[in-house]
Amino acid sequence: MKSSRQVVTGIGVVAPTGITTEEHWASVLAGKSGLGRITRFEADGYPVRVAGQVPDFRAAEQIPARLVPQTDRGTHFGLAAADDALTDAGVDPAGLPEYEMAVVTAASSGGTEFGQHEMERLYTKGPGWVGAYQSIAWFYAATTGQVSIRHGMRGPCGVICTEQAGGLDVLGQSRRLLRGGSRLVVSGGADASLCPYGLVAQLQNGALSPDPDPERAYLPFDAEATGHVPGEGAAMLVVEDGDAARERGAEAYGEIAGYGAGFDPRPGSPRPPALTRTIRAALAEARLDPSEVDMVFADAHGTADADRLEAEALAEVFTPGGVPVTAPKTLTGRLYAAGAALDVATALLALRAGLIPPTVSVTQPASGPALDLVCEARRTRPRTALVLARGHGGFTAALVLTAA
Repeated sequence: MKSSRQVVTGIGVVAPTGITTEEHWASVLAGKSGLGRITRFEADGYPVRVAGQVPDFRAAEQIPARLVPQTDRGTHFGLAAADDALTDAGVDPAGLPEYEMAVVTAASSGGTEFGQHEMERLYTKGPGWVGAYQSIAWFYAATTGQVSIRHGMRGPCGVICTEQAGGLDVLGQSRRLLRGGSRLVVSGGADASLCPYGLVAQLQNGALSPDPDPERAYLPFDAEATGHVPGEGAAMLVVEDGDAARERGAEAYGEIAGYGAGFDPRPGSPRPPALTRTIRAALAEARLDPSEVDMVFADAHGTADADRLEAEALAEVFTPGGVPVTAPKTLTGRLYAAGAALDVATALLALRAGLIPPTVSVTQPASGPALDLVCEARRTRPRTALVLARGHGGFTAALVLTAA
């Protein structure tokens, strides 16, 4: 018999704030930003100059050398984070039934940088110079496939492409897989689209900040907000059935207690945005009253209209200023498919540490519903966290976490 609880037993992080979970959490506690001028390519001709870049990541030191030329940078991040999450959980995949281990990851752009390089070879040298690995490295499911192959996980595997919301949607799917018979799921997101082709694609949504100052470029819920900053990285989690984890002596970071998903109506529709009802659906599944939520990890889009809509949803569910709100992604930028998964990892670490991490750089609250925005770490011993995410095009998700 499966239990009704699904818990997170392992965390792996590769982020602008550090290439291990410990480094990331230390940066969060110190308010140390990973944002800076783009250095991965010459960006002076682009309207966006600031991004969250992963520092000092050497793929050949993190993953098998043969995989480095076969896969994209985002997959490198995902493989490294998955390895760390399994180690953190104390799991040896070789000792578990291969068909009872599953992999579900989020992706937004696939192997953008790998694909760009192959297109450059095509147009400058001809089709004979395009490598065979282009057929798989660019694909949205590449990270899922490579993690599955590397660890012999032959249970249900998949990818969810709902942009920023994907990092929560995959955890919702992980719960379904565990209830359906899987013993363990490796889940999370990875993204690395900081290359000329990737940045041009991101510019089309009109939401990236043109501010060249890393300390002012990403200011969600601030009167001077000018958009968000793009980022790269990965966050992977080991999710297990609660009873199975306890039987093997695993220590859980926390429980995934509730999940909700929605989709915004088309522009101009009289229907309201989906966020309010998505939050309520997640709380209802967790059997929690809004008053029992101790902190909210905001989506924090960084544009005036989207931030106002999020603040209105929070005010409707919790009353204005009725719940502490934080956005640690101000340290990393929005990591797209990896962003919400990283928020979940950070929220679990915060529940374990007994504090609410800070939102950095925001100094002038925007007009609209009041927010209790946490700008300095608060030691309040939180027991529940709500993580929110909205993906480009209308995807909306909410996840409730409770302390172990």
